[in-house]
Amino acid sequence: MDDALRNGLWNAVTLHYWSLGNKEAKWLPGDKSLYALSQLLWHDYFKWPIDTLPTYWYDAHDHVRGYFFDCNWNEVYDFLEFLARNKIAPYERISFAFMNFCNTILEREMSAYRFVNGRIVEISSEEEIAEIEEAQQPAGRLKPVTRHLNNALALLADRDAPDYSNSIKEAISAVEAMCNLIAGSSSATLGNALRELDRKKTVTMHPALKDAFNKLYGYTSSADGIRHALLEESDLDFEDAKFMLVSCSAFINYLKIKATKAGINL
Repeated sequence: MDDALRNGLWNAVTLHYWSLGNKEAKWLPGDKSLYALSQLLWHDYFKWPIDTLPTYWYDAHDHVRGYFFDCNWNEVYDFLEFLARNKIAPYERISFAFMNFCNTILEREMSAYRFVNGRIVEISSEEEIAEIEEAQQPAGRLKPVTRHLNNALALLADRDAPDYSNSIKEAISAVEAMCNLIAGSSSATLGNALRELDRKKTVTMHPALKDAFNKLYGYTSSADGIRHALLEESDLDFEDAKFMLVSCSAFINYLKIKATKAGINL
């Protein structure tokens, strides 16, 4: 992470969060949200004793600024994620604008990382980001699907210890959950759920597409011990997990449209 990228990301934090602070005074009634956010940072992110939170806002700001410009590159992304995912008003309402601003900086400085649904992950294609975020939009009965996709994204985005095998497992499990919802079954494997969709004529899809996902499911059931512990070590890498997350997200979006056209309420 070069200086231009780190400076730009700090500017994003400053414009969206620190701009509400009063640098000339102690914590004021109008600073309640910023004070609550600072407490959250001290307690949950830094894990510092909360009674060390400075009396004056600008001192707290300087503590955080010093950390931001001294920490490792991956910790910068961890910090940004923490801010974007906090639920303190009014910051919850501006998190979308904050993530978009960060993505503009990341793109401008040619970083390989982007915010995707609250996580910073090594994906820069706008089309891939759009597929993943669209698939994770919560709606009615789709919560199990969204949960699997969120897990897949979190495992892929973990910069300290990414778990590609389980990310792939969660991605294909999301497709499995989606097919079960449409087929009206609860515990069928993806292969059985696809056959049930074909038998009931619930949604129509090209046989080649159905066959492709059957083969992908077969791959995850046998290759590198993803769903079955066949091997003690796996040679799966980021590209494998990213491909599976994007492909499964796109297939779920496709099934959503097919289900809607078939009159199925999801």
